[in-house]
Amino acid sequence: MAEVARMAGVSTATVSHVLNGTRPVSAATRAAVLDAVAAVDYTPNTAARSLATARTTSIALAISAISNPYFGELLGGVENEAAAAGYTLLVVDPHEDPTYEGTVVRRLRNRVDGVLLAPSADARATLTELTALRVPTVLVDRLPGGEYDQVGTENVEPVAELVAHLAERGHTRIGFVAGHAGLTTTAERLEGYRTGLARCGLPVDPELVADGDSESVPARGALGVLLGLERPPTAVISANNAMTIGVVQELHERGLRVPEDIALVAFDDFPWADAFRPRLTVIAQPFAEIGREAVRLLLRRMAEPDAETRTVRLPARFVHRESCGCPVVPPQVVQPPDSTSARSNVTGRSS
Repeated sequence: MAEVARMAGVSTATVSHVLNGTRPVSAATRAAVLDAVAAVDYTPNTAARSLATARTTSIALAISAISNPYFGELLGGVENEAAAAGYTLLVVDPHEDPTYEGTVVRRLRNRVDGVLLAPSADARATLTELTALRVPTVLVDRLPGGEYDQVGTENVEPVAELVAHLAERGHTRIGFVAGHAGLTTTAERLEGYRTGLARCGLPVDPELVADGDSESVPARGALGVLLGLERPPTAVISANNAMTIGVVQELHERGLRVPEDIALVAFDDFPWADAFRPRLTVIAQPFAEIGREAVRLLLRRMAEPDAETRTVRLPARFVHRESCGCPVVPPQVVQPPDSTSARSNVTGRSS
């Protein structure tokens, strides 16, 4: 850096301002510095810079859904927003293991300026540690509340809408393949299922709820339990896209036709839901916008450590196709989510 400064005839501080954009300089000075940088093939030492500034210009996304079809959309939203703000992204997978989740958080300390975390089913120790370490943190997708900024999708009302839609089709025995126990998304979608039944005047029958553990293989077993009932359901709701894959596989294995033998609707859309025959009626989450909003909240938290915490719930979208038993519906044109339609709730807590 000193050599660049000598060649350009400026101070090292001016070189720093040109490279980091921290202070305006004249066009001639900027050109001289950049010419010198090119001549000596200078690359800033990011490790040294982080020691000097106490900033790494990196953030981390800790999420256990890397294999899930929605991860690409979420990651794209996070990465694009982070890059626009000048941050690089580190992605880590806690594997839904609360102990390893804590290890991951400790390893990230001093390596990143902030963390986006999709918390595990039992993340209490991890969240306590993040508070103690004073790591700027935003919770993504799963929203347990507490002293953290968080962003996710509405879960209760969209599932209640799925129940109402099936009830309108004449179904009174509606099964529910639930996600991993302990996750807030599982609890909220189950609440939506029960809320929808109550609104439609249908009884809440515990035997119509089976644990699919948020994965395709357990979901196949869960559907088998429902189909083995003395009075099996005539319609099924799958509570996430990974489980929907298992449900579809199990129905195919048993030779059951959708919707003739059993209606199927699901939470989460994915690129090939429109390729199934019949096409799947689903609730679509705005994953990319969740990622973008999470980064915005994190940047705000890093800039204002003592600001009030904020919870953002983004609206989900009902995608009407044919697996529910409705007549063939023309393909829908998917529009980008409108971030202005998000409902933002400031909790009023101070960090």
